[in-house]
Formats: sequence, C-alpha cells, structure tokens
Amino acid sequence: MRAKTIGRGLAAAVLVAASVSTSAAVTAPAATSAPGAGTQQGERLNRGVVSVHTGTGNYISWRVLASDAPGTAYNLYRDGVKVNAAPISGSSNHVDQGAPANADYVVRPVVGGVEQVSAAAADPSLRFTATTDDVGIAASTRDVPLQIPAGGRTPSGENYTYTANDASVGDLDGDGQYEIVLKWDPTNAKDNSQSGYTGNVFVDAYRLDGTRLWRVDLGRNIRAGAHYTQFQVFDYDGDGRAEVVMKTADGTRSGTGQVIGDSGADHRNSSGYVLAGPEFLTVFRGSDGAVLATADYVPPRGTVSSWGDSYGNRVDRFLAGTAYVDGSRPSIIMARGYYTRSVISAWDWRNGQLTRRWTFDSNSSTNGSAWAGQGNHNLSVADVDADGRDEIIYGAMTVDDNGAGLYTTRLGHGDALHVSDFVPGRAGLEVFDIHESGGTGFELHDARTGAIIFSKPNNTGAEGPGRGVAADIYAGNAGAEFWATGGGAPSNLLNASGNSVGRIPSSANFVIWWDGDAQRELLDGTHIDKYGTSGDTRLLTGSGVASNNGTKSTPALSADILGDWREEVIWRTSDNTKLRIYATTDTTSISRPSLMQDRQYRVAVAWQNTAYNQPPHPSFRIG
Repeated sequence: MRAKTIGRGLAAAVLVAASVSTSAAVTAPAATSAPGAGTQQGERLNRGVVSVHTGTGNYISWRVLASDAPGTAYNLYRDGVKVNAAPISGSSNHVDQGAPANADYVVRPVVGGVEQVSAAAADPSLRFTATTDDVGIAASTRDVPLQIPAGGRTPSGENYTYTANDASVGDLDGDGQYEIVLKWDPTNAKDNSQSGYTGNVFVDAYRLDGTRLWRVDLGRNIRAGAHYTQFQVFDYDGDGRAEVVMKTADGTRSGTGQVIGDSGADHRNSSGYVLAGPEFLTVFRGSDGAVLATADYVPPRGTVSSWGDSYGNRVDRFLAGTAYVDGSRPSIIMARGYYTRSVISAWDWRNGQLTRRWTFDSNSSTNGSAWAGQGNHNLSVADVDADGRDEIIYGAMTVDDNGAGLYTTRLGHGDALHVSDFVPGRAGLEVFDIHESGGTGFELHDARTGAIIFSKPNNTGAEGPGRGVAADIYAGNAGAEFWATGGGAPSNLLNASGNSVGRIPSSANFVIWWDGDAQRELLDGTHIDKYGTSGDTRLLTGSGVASNNGTKSTPALSADILGDWREEVIWRTSDNTKLRIYATTDTTSISRPSLMQDRQYRVAVAWQNTAYNQPPHPSFRIG
C-alpha cells in the first residue's frame, strides 16, 4: 500500500478518518452508541485458560468473569472429555493428575447445576512450559517471539541497537484474548536532562504466539526516553477492539505505511532535542496500526523556557492515562509538565471522531500558582469521590472528572504514588505519595479531600525518598503497609497510623499477587520475594531475562492478563528476542473475578508504562 501523508492540525481528525475509510486495505470501525444509563463500557474477555504440564499432570487456571452469576461453578474439559466428577466451586484452578502435556482444555460455567453455553468458553487453553528458575524453584513460562528493529547511526556518528522496553495489553482484534503492544527503545535513549541524539522509537503489536500485527515508527522527531513516549492501549469507542494512542510528530509512519505530517522534516537541534515543529496526538487502529485520527497535541510547547528551563528538560515531561471521566466510557488522558506548569487534557474517540473534552492548566486564571509544581513522574486514575466518575491523581494534586481542580496537598513533586482502599474500616480510597523536596518525605492522605492521615518528615535537608510502596504484604497487620527508601525515610514497615509493624522489605519497587494468599509479594528486578518478619523468601528468579529502565528495574508489564485473579509478570529475554511471560502454578482457595474487570485496576494497567512505571492497584482490598 502506498504511503499516505496525513495533514496537520485539528481538521486532520476528520480528514484522517475519511481517508482511512475509503481505502480498500483499511476498514473503519463500525459506529457505536454510548452504553445505556447506569452501564459501563468494558472488555469482552474469554476465559483465559492456562495449562501447565508439571510432570505429574496439568495445572489449569481460568478467569472468573464479572458476568458470572453468584455461586457459579465450572466444568473442565480435556480434549472434549470432562475431567471433574462434580462441578468445581470455590476456585478457578485445578490439577488434572496424569494428563498429557499436549492436552487442550476448555472451561464451561455451571449455574444451578446446569452447564451454560457461552462464547467465553469456546477458546482452548494456552500452554505454558513448566521449568525451574535460576535457583531451582518451579516456574511456568510462555515465550512470545519478537522481531528486533535494525539498529542505526545518529547524525553525530553514534551507533545504536534496540532493546525491548515497556509493554501493555489490549484485545486488538476482538477475539477475547489480549495482545501485547511493545515499545522498542534505542540503546541511546535519553533522560530529558541529557543532551544527544537518539534513534527512532518503534511500537509493535504481537499476538501471544509471536505473530506481529504491525509496527509503528515514531520517526526522528520523537525523542527516545522514558519521559517522551507514553502510549495507551484501550478500547475507547466500544467496538470490542482496542485502539493505541500516542504523541506523534512529522515523519511518524503507521503500521500500514501512512506518514503523518512532513516525512522529510527534521526538527532536532544540535543537542538532539526536538524543540520545534508540530506535535500531534494520534489514534491508531489496534488490528493493523492504521491511523484513525490525528489532532494537534494539547498543550503545545509554546515558549520552552515557560516550563522551567530553556534547554528542553521540563517542557517535554509527558504523562498519559485512561479514565472514565463520564462514568460510562473511557477517555484518553494526555498531560505535559509537572515541575512547574502542569496541563492535562481529556480526549474522546467516539464514532470516528477525536474530540477534546476538557483541559486543566495550572497557569489558568481559575487555578493559579497553588496548582503548579505538584505533579509526579507518574499519575493514577480512580473514582476518589465515589460519584461513578474517575479523577486524575496527578502527584500532590487531584483533578476532578470535569477538568476542575479538586484539591492539592501542596507537598510538591515526587517519584511514586499508589492509590487504593489501603485502610480497612475507613471509608473510601487513600493515596500514598512520596515527595522530593520540602519538609515532608512521604504521607498517606484521603483520596477524596487530601486530608493527611499520617506523614513522615524529610529531615535530611536534601532530596526526599526516591522509592515508596503501599500494599498489603504482611498478614500480621490489617490492611496495607507503607514503606519508602532514601531521603531519610524510616527503615521499617509502617501501618496506616505511621507506626512500625516490622522490618522494611528488601525492595521498594513493584508488588504482585503471586502465591495463593491475599497478600501481595515483592517484585523487583527479575525476581519475586515473599515478605517475612525475619527475612524475605525467594519465590521466583527469572531465567535468561532482564528488567527495564535502568535502576528502576521494572518489568515490561505486570498484570492479571491470563488465568485466575493472580498476576503475571512479563520480562524481556536478555537477548531481546522474546518476551517471557511468567505465571504462577500455586493453587489458591480465593475465587474472584479477573482483576482486569475492576475499572481502577484496568486503567492502571493502561497507564503502567507511563514515565516511572508503578504497579496497578484495584479499587478494593483482597482479604
């Protein structure tokens, strides 16, 4: 197909959709109507059945769906023959003793003793490979082969190759199973504070069997680095197929060969920064990577120095997310700036049209200086005021679903934040945030009002904690625990009153539900540990894999993408030829719907790749 050039400006949002729909090679999605009153647009997931041959048989795990009736049990079929004598209840995993490794399984729900026929039960299981990790612990993996982009050479003569980086998931083709969207970073990717040219950024889509659906080349006018390229994968128009949304520029090439803007433009300056030229927001179709719509990015960079420096560091600090700001359908959230000025825009992709819903600007007359400089290197999305609509938790401030400021703690910028129902017996959600400067090192506050629940000071006179986590990792304390490292943070584990409940864990990075209990485990680098009062216990060490983002040591993705409600972790292999998915083989007596069907958790998986990656949290507590 001949490459197309996509016109500039907001008018292009209509022009692109029209040009795509007239191409024989690309079909525009059917128009969809909004969900009925009181309903919420969601994904149509299959059972996500996983089969692992363990040597004594097969471990089988599957999704409980939110649509399952209360008291639903399940029948498990191996190659068409039912393997359970009585319907399986109280669990969504089963060990099929003596079964062959090549068996296929399907799961069918049983309601009131009657087996149900459903589309979610039609898909056979995905096979995982039983193996042992580097220290002999049993593990379960599935490899997704990758196609590494060719390396290149910068205008200054530096050679570079490519490394698989952050990933996300979405049902790109409407079959009820997630596909993986993967960002490729060049080895010369830069922090915004660092000068120098970078190679192009590529974004790929893969099925779980390694079939590559498409590749988007963001072009020379998008700089590579954790703060530049935030991508969202979500079904925004409700047609059952996810779209992929990214900031683009002159020369970006779609998965079908369309070129956005001026293919020959080169806006890089002699320091490698891109501080001139147009900036766009583009919606790509998930099934083939075709451009569906392009609009001007809001806000434009304007005067570079107005964002906090003149050389291009703070002007290009971007964040992104997905939020149900109307309570029923997802909107695209795109943001710029957090050290000084912060601007957040909400966009809708509906019926082939990309429109801007609202923009929050800390520089506007209705907001003012109280809202400046409060953003983090990440954001979160949650319905903090229980009105059915999502808010944007943007570091030390929260923006309401209508784009107006809800509150700010005025405690300033930080590197990590966590939002969930952390405190049992206390109404609503809580926010745990760490702070880089000022007298407060970290604190827990009410997600609705910003009222501080507890705080710990930064008495060092230097930068505050660099890492901080909130999660229920210790069964000996009710609810979540809180801890941070660096900047004079207490060297112990804290409860919701800010009091010590034990030793500090071995890491302050990601957390994951891995074994069979209600507590989360510690995920750091390429290993998973169980917290203990006298020491942490190693549960998994990834074999032949690597973590991402330097000292941040984050996985490509961690989320409940398959099997029961426990989470999988995806790392790149050390040679970047595969993504390796690890899944637990521990049985559990906890039965609950897939975490991906909790709205807060699902949008958290969408924003997980944003800047300094953080783990997803649901809107509720387990246990």
